Amino acid sequence: MITLTLAALALILLVVFLVKELWRPASYPPGPRWLPIVGNTPLVRKLAAKNGGLLANVCDKLSESYRSSVIGLKLGQERVVVGLGYDVVKDIFFNDAFQSRPDNFFVRLRTLGTRLGITFTDGAFWNEQRSFVARHLREAGFGRDKMHAQIQTELNELLEVLGNRMEQPIWPGSILAISVINVLWTIVTGSRVPREDDRLQRLLQLLQERSKAFDMSGGTLNQLPWLRFVAPEWSGYNLVRRFNKQLTEFFTPTIEQHHENFTEDKVVDDLIYAYIKKIRDRKGTSNANFTDVQLTMIIIDLFIAGGHTTSTTLDLAFMMMLVRPDIQMKIHEEIDAQLGHDTVPHYEHHHKMPYVEAFLLEVHRFFSISPVSGPRRAIKDCTLGGYRIPKNTTVLYGLRNVHMDPKHWGDPEVFRPERFLNEENRIINTERLISFGQGKRRCLGETLARSCLFTIFVGVMQRFWLQRPKDDGEDTDMAPSLTLKPGITLSAKPYNVVFRPRK
Repeated sequence: MITLTLAALALILLVVFLVKELWRPASYPPGPRWLPIVGNTPLVRKLAAKNGGLLANVCDKLSESYRSSVIGLKLGQERVVVGLGYDVVKDIFFNDAFQSRPDNFFVRLRTLGTRLGITFTDGAFWNEQRSFVARHLREAGFGRDKMHAQIQTELNELLEVLGNRMEQPIWPGSILAISVINVLWTIVTGSRVPREDDRLQRLLQLLQERSKAFDMSGGTLNQLPWLRFVAPEWSGYNLVRRFNKQLTEFFTPTIEQHHENFTEDKVVDDLIYAYIKKIRDRKGTSNANFTDVQLTMIIIDLFIAGGHTTSTTLDLAFMMMLVRPDIQMKIHEEIDAQLGHDTVPHYEHHHKMPYVEAFLLEVHRFFSISPVSGPRRAIKDCTLGGYRIPKNTTVLYGLRNVHMDPKHWGDPEVFRPERFLNEENRIINTERLISFGQGKRRCLGETLARSCLFTIFVGVMQRFWLQRPKDDGEDTDMAPSLTLKPGITLSAKPYNVVFRPRK
């Protein structure tokens, strides 16, 4: 009798567990049925393997299958909704219900088991930290002449590097990131690092490896965190822990040196001194939000968000010079007409060079290196695209779907800078180009990114013709490809280019 009772109880518990695991919230967005415990994770992985390894391609397939611009999934134990159309993406940007970040395993693993930094925090803590960082970046020169001058310094060194190549083939992606990272390094730490310093190379390598390891949903590790116990290497758990340790060790000596050299008059020199002053001012108070660990996480956030994406976009812009020599000709003509050969480019020149600006906008649109972005968290029960989104659901959004919408762009598969120019040669049609996001969480580094992109691109094009090596045919491994490498952000496959002096 006891055995039958226990069996009946076990069966009841199993049924309750399955009902809970398989239950789909009322009016939840359409999507595939999920399995107990693992949810849709196996299906998503299978579809990704068949579609270039990209979460964005999986979302497109599901959107087509269910005829919906909002897709509802469950990845592991986490409800995940993906918004793919412009209207729903705009709602995610501006609806206060979607301004928070997920509090999941991957987010906490990313920041040493806590929720720190500014990228993946929210609420009063995020408001306080982001406002402080934004204000003191401006005081340290962010967006001002000091930043533009630093970009010009990096441009001049890059031109020297390219000139010393003696017209030998090179992949631009192998040298561009150092220039971008050094601008950010100077603003954050107050001093520039020589290009040959191995610290920059180590930081660059860490950021590049990290970007390839996961997608925006956190990958299988976030969806099935118990895998860290049975397959710590395969799941990526050990990889993230190594990244955390190495990045923390990388920035710790710089922070310690700033502590040792701190004086009140240095507060305006860089972000670290300003933050240390705040730490000292708050010492002994009940507000312990300003700490060395939080400072480290902020710096990591800034470099992850700003360094890799900007250099990747620059790399793609130079690649298009090989793919579209007709566009390269027009860019040279505008640069010659507006700047000549001797004027050092400055971001303020972008108003005089609408075709160059339109070209860079088209690079952002055409490639969408963050095709599925986010993530956000619904802080209350709400709606999106007419569907109910339960509280604490993770929300992603598809930038590529907005940028490649044929109903708006007409011919989105064609690379055409002219779509951003009117008959008077003025920039138009930018309201649906949302590479830097919109709303309260618009990218903090947008000013730096736009200035770096314009100044470095124009400076290089002012001096060089970009051509394919003579022995580089269409079928070689180092020929330019419009198919990008997957990761948290997409990037160009290595390609060779010869930089030939124009004069």
